[in-house]
Amino acid sequence: MVNPSLLTLVRRHVLSSCCRDDALGRLHELSSATLYRQCQFEARIAELEGELAALKLAFNTTSELDDTPLWRVPGHTLLTCLPQDPLVLCVIDGDRLMFHPSLIEQGYQGGRQAAQDFTKSIAHELLQQGLYGFERLSFWVMMYLNKRAVLTGLREDGVASPEQFEGFLSGFGQASPRFLIVDSGPGRDNTESKVKEYIKTFIRIPQTLRLFFGGIDDTYVTMCDALEKQDLSEKLVVMQPPNELSPTMRRISSRSIRFDGLFMSERVTVWPPRRPGPLLGISDSNPGVVTNGGLISPQSESQGSLSTPPPHSQSSASGSEYILKPIDPTKPLHKQNPPPCNEHYLMSCSKGPNCKYSHEWYLTPDQLDILARNAKKAPCNYLKNGLACPHGEGCCWGHVCPSGSRCFHLSKGKCWFKGGQRCPI
Repeated sequence: MVNPSLLTLVRRHVLSSCCRDDALGRLHELSSATLYRQCQFEARIAELEGELAALKLAFNTTSELDDTPLWRVPGHTLLTCLPQDPLVLCVIDGDRLMFHPSLIEQGYQGGRQAAQDFTKSIAHELLQQGLYGFERLSFWVMMYLNKRAVLTGLREDGVASPEQFEGFLSGFGQASPRFLIVDSGPGRDNTESKVKEYIKTFIRIPQTLRLFFGGIDDTYVTMCDALEKQDLSEKLVVMQPPNELSPTMRRISSRSIRFDGLFMSERVTVWPPRRPGPLLGISDSNPGVVTNGGLISPQSESQGSLSTPPPHSQSSASGSEYILKPIDPTKPLHKQNPPPCNEHYLMSCSKGPNCKYSHEWYLTPDQLDILARNAKKAPCNYLKNGLACPHGEGCCWGHVCPSGSRCFHLSKGKCWFKGGQRCPI
């Protein structure tokens, strides 16, 4: 017969174990919720600290004005002349301007931090311009980018992994309902056309107080000239202009600013420069021949060198041997100094010792494969000039548009892949 006292003890032990497990589960849920709320509070505190710093700066500025009437203060913008509930807009060409690597490599938290730092910087700039004292002011950020191309560029430049970049974009976009990221899709000009339309549309709205634009280069100069003729350039503020301005960019009259440590100092390598080889048998003096366009490229997949690595030494045309140099693994192929000569590695280079690209790099099969794929993205010069390519399928350059029916230029009849084979529909 079972001892009743022992049975009671067993039951109490079982009940206490269940209660303990239940309590531990609840404590775990509570701790998770507490950590989540703590992160929210920390983000909110950082945001409030930025607003407080802006208010302190505004207070100090107004204190220095004493009792001087606003309309007599040099450079002061009278708020009664400005729109009520104004908009401060920001548009970024993500193909040309990207946030600092130290932020991107932090993933989600880096995106949140970039959003906070960017907001503080814009608030400080508005205070510097005397634009404050509004009851309501809406700040919107729009970033357009070819996500796939930028991701590839960041990975090849050794800036960030795909997971880090995806996390960064998520953190930045979720920092505020007014921070929007749009993938403009494939194509060299898709991002540029969307950014231009955004600026030309929203800068004309009376409620737009300032429009901050990041990612400017020579392709946007014509648009800026048009805005100046329409007396709209005063609303435009250029962020992070190039360190060395071209002659055309020097004529832009809009205000420009820099945010140290927030953006990359160099542009992301999204679109490698187009530099084709010569057209054999065609005179350079012929004005009807197009010779620009093309990528610094490599050996095609049909070449046998992909399966057999090239030797460490090689004979020149004069018969002398030279040692092949290893590629700098920290840089993409098109950033080597000098870049590999695509026609040397793919077919044969007609320039010989006068070629400005290198014939002396030792390329692995994987590197040759990368070069071959990049070369196919550039149009063959024979096709561009309406001629039959003598190399046929052995040509390293592209004979068919890689964007296919989605090609941006196809709709305008300006696809680079002219000649017998344009964008396949």
